Amino acid sequence: MPTTNMMRNLIFHFSFLFFVVFPCLSHSNFTNSDKSALLAFKSSVRDPYNHLENWFNSSSICNWSGITCDSKHERVTILSLEKMGLQGTLPKELLQLQRLEILNLSYNGFTGEIPSWIGSLYTLQHLVLGNNSFEGFIPPTISNLSKLETLDLNSNSLQGSIPFNIGRLQHLKILRLSRNKLSGIIPPTLSNLSSLEWLALSVNELQGHIPIDMYKLTKLKIIYLEVNKLTGQIPRSIGNLIMRASRIIS
Repeated sequence: MPTTNMMRNLIFHFSFLFFVVFPCLSHSNFTNSDKSALLAFKSSVRDPYNHLENWFNSSSICNWSGITCDSKHERVTILSLEKMGLQGTLPKELLQLQRLEILNLSYNGFTGEIPSWIGSLYTLQHLVLGNNSFEGFIPPTISNLSKLETLDLNSNSLQGSIPFNIGRLQHLKILRLSRNKLSGIIPPTLSNLSSLEWLALSVNELQGHIPIDMYKLTKLKIIYLEVNKLTGQIPRSIGNLIMRASRIIS
């Protein structure tokens, strides 16, 4: 039979493992996961100006160019690499950045499709991929990013229609899809974006009418729809929207 002292020692050691050792191991594993994801990203892109030269395995990721970590767990929260001349496609390893809040790769030379797995970065608040050379369709899985406030896919070569389920993004404030090859209609579900302040859909191949329910976008300040194939009259119901917005259509 174990003695009382033996039981106390067992409980102490178990508590030490559970509350001290295991959390440290878990923290280390997550940090290493973020590091391996970023190193995979580095190896998959071309970096002609060596902006990522301080990304190496023996250094802390929180000191790397374009990286911001949270102070408590040292998990990557911001990956901001705009205007660095980077070229390549997005590797799936980025999916390991499960605390990522801002992904900004704008003004680079990224190609290929915007991958559907991007909709599994559930903590994303700002997705900024504008001014690249992305092709293909806007993945409908983007609607899974329930915390998203900015979706900027401006100035790429995206085609197809705007996914109707983007209307599920209740926190979205900025939607920039201008200067692509998007076709089809303006989804009436955009009127569900109650937080929207900036809507840019200009210079595409959008057709049909402006959705009549867009008057519901009471926070909208800027709207760009020019250089499309839109037809019909501007609905009277969005007259107040026209007065508020800096620009609507030409």
